[in-house]
Amino acid sequence: MLYQLVSLVGAAMILAAYVAYQRGRMGREDTLYNLLNFAGSGLLTWIAAVDRRWGFIILEGSWALLSLWPLLRPAGNAKR
Repeated sequence: MLYQLVSLVGAAMILAAYVAYQRGRMGREDTLYNLLNFAGSGLLTWIAAVDRRWGFIILEGSWALLSLWPLLRPAGNAKR
């Protein structure tokens, strides 16, 4: 039950970021957009790892890493 709840929260975070992006309320450089994607995909990576679902581990782990990169860049280097 806990794993289902965690996976639903992770999916909701990613979908919230996507909907906000599609509606023009967030951009790909927005901190909140990348935080939602990083946290959501991190949760889903954890759930996939528990269940040993390698395809989803690769997908969600990559998503988390790609979302982390903009969060680690200094503010002045937003566009490279």
